[in-house]
Amino acid sequence: MPHYLSEEELSRTAPAELASFRSPIPTQIVSNGEFNPLPQTLEQQRVEARIKELADGLGKRHGMDRRQFLASSAGMAAAFLAMNEVFGPLFDVSRAEAATPGVADQRTALMAGQFILDDQTHFVRDDFKQTGLLDLAKYAKQHWNPALAGENDLTRFKFENYIKEIFVDSDTKIALLSGAPFDDRTWDLLSNDQIAMARTSVNKVAGSRRLLGHTVFTPKRTGWMDEVDRAISVLKPDSWKGYTIGDPLFPSKAGSYWRLDDDKLMYPFYEKIVKAGINTVCIHKGLLPLDYEKSWPNVWQYATVDDLGKAAKDWPQINFVIYHSALRAFLEPPTAALAEFDQTGRIKWATDLAEIPGKFGVSNVYGEIGTSFATCAVADPRMAAALMGTLVRGLGADHVLWGSDSVWYGSPQWQIEAMRRLEIPDEMRRKHNFAALGPADGVVKTAIFGGNAARLYRINQRAALGEITRDKVAAIKAEYVAAGGMRSNRRYWYVHRATA
Repeated sequence: MPHYLSEEELSRTAPAELASFRSPIPTQIVSNGEFNPLPQTLEQQRVEARIKELADGLGKRHGMDRRQFLASSAGMAAAFLAMNEVFGPLFDVSRAEAATPGVADQRTALMAGQFILDDQTHFVRDDFKQTGLLDLAKYAKQHWNPALAGENDLTRFKFENYIKEIFVDSDTKIALLSGAPFDDRTWDLLSNDQIAMARTSVNKVAGSRRLLGHTVFTPKRTGWMDEVDRAISVLKPDSWKGYTIGDPLFPSKAGSYWRLDDDKLMYPFYEKIVKAGINTVCIHKGLLPLDYEKSWPNVWQYATVDDLGKAAKDWPQINFVIYHSALRAFLEPPTAALAEFDQTGRIKWATDLAEIPGKFGVSNVYGEIGTSFATCAVADPRMAAALMGTLVRGLGADHVLWGSDSVWYGSPQWQIEAMRRLEIPDEMRRKHNFAALGPADGVVKTAIFGGNAARLYRINQRAALGEITRDKVAAIKAEYVAAGGMRSNRRYWYVHRATA
């Protein structure tokens, strides 16, 4: 995937696939290239060290070596025990899950049937030719691992690995495949046609509706409305994807940024999609670098949600899904971000999003949590609790959507488990008037994991689960598990480079 990072910033990173400890939960922030990853904090170092201790000690009880234990359900539980020891009791986990053979497996089996619809996933096309995508592996071979082979192999980012990571190594039942636009079209990850073809292929082979697909729309690009017409007629997307900031790599020299409330540019598009009955619009917001005012002058404003309220009020027929919940990337230390939240009760841009329904009297605004939840949970789970509390309080539990932004971060199972187990601390709930998130299969998390998206995409959950449990993907997963297949705990893209 393309990245925001300059050569100087890239020199301060390491390839996550090689440099990060293969813990069930990442023990440092992993960047997908849209932000510069933070160095591993002291707390994260403590979590990593404790996970290793638990794996070496408890693995023997399960008859497993460290790698096997960390890939198991008990290893996942041990990772959350370590998180609780360092950050406080934010995750619902017992020592018995990690220590006693069979306990974690029993819980895993009980939760495996949960309906989870991942509202944001990615892979790259087979004919992706940009050599920039290969720079990460080449850089790794030059600087960290001279013995690395296959540095020109892109399979880690492609279709087959996507299927394994998303559907086989996690409890995800349905995924929405997305794309992104660039001023340089050769950087496009997948064309609209390729997204549609992938959806058709997966669902045909599976024998169920496992994959949904976007059409990426590009206001200001020549012929963009013709592409919308073609998509409606031929591709029939499940929803639309747009980037108000334009090119997500760098501030666009082509001026491809735009506003949701531009009545001359966007309202004819809204009218067209409402008439077609494809009325869910997913918009990338947030995730800008720390120096966004300097590095994205006169452009960064397009990554905020100040254009959303009017558009949502003028077009109540349209569901506006804000990707990443407009969270501006946490490039500052988590302690500083938490201190700001504790003092002001606000989270940059995400709180603005959560306040739109109340300010504008609308009920068609949704927050998707891809990357934002993952980053917070890894940096400091208290920030993840603050984010979820803010979104649920403002948007409502029925307007928050699950998304993992995988396959960049490897299998999304660790994110699923983090959400299943996370609870907002009592003192935070009292101070900020947050509701409890509740149990993994409770009303709030059930809605977030899949119920809300199922409503948007007109999916009957009971019927869908009936098909999915009997489809080809389920059979492949069962065969994989029976043969001893294990989660790789592999991450992709960037982590901060360790220093001596």
